[in-house]
Amino acid sequence: MKRLIAALICGAGMAHADGEPAGEFDYYVLALSWTPTWCAIEGDDRDSPQCDAGQGYGFTLHGLWPQYEEGWPSYCPTAMRNPSRGMTGEMVDIMGSSGLAWHQWNKHGVCTGLEAADYYALSRVAYESVTRPDLLRRLDQEVRLPVAVIEEAFLEENPQLEADMLTVTCRANRIQEVRICLTRELEPRTCGADVIRDCTSPDALFSPMR
Repeated sequence: MKRLIAALICGAGMAHADGEPAGEFDYYVLALSWTPTWCAIEGDDRDSPQCDAGQGYGFTLHGLWPQYEEGWPSYCPTAMRNPSRGMTGEMVDIMGSSGLAWHQWNKHGVCTGLEAADYYALSRVAYESVTRPDLLRRLDQEVRLPVAVIEEAFLEENPQLEADMLTVTCRANRIQEVRICLTRELEPRTCGADVIRDCTSPDALFSPMR
């Protein structure tokens, strides 16, 4: 895996940029979105196929985001070519839709300094490096629980992580995402102060998979 990561990042920083320079950032945030929450808030209204019964989406890849120690770049000017429909389509199995794959490249991927294919490949490696707790996938009814339960489940399944390396976010009083901080080589690291902001609700809704 180390050779693959090295090959993917070796070209980072070579793209032309006039604003926030592509390839110049400190670490990554791996954002894992709980699909039932997205469907309840947005996806159902859009009639998204990702939300259809039986699709089996749990924690999907929202994105792999370049991050500064404080703040983050986005929409960086780049000389890299945009991804093809084939490239974005190949990400549906872990992202839920090709549209999200395109948006993540357009907003975040362009700031990595990588070509689109390499950005998607690196995103997949990052996603697969984290074990999503199977227990959460087996819930069969909506529950209200402290966000600490979600964090503890991830820490138990991923002994390489520590509490200050991930955060749990909420939206509309629902568990929304788990965000994990990684070095540019995809090793776990401490999150910056502007990332490590847990959901402030004492508890939140967690819906079962469809």
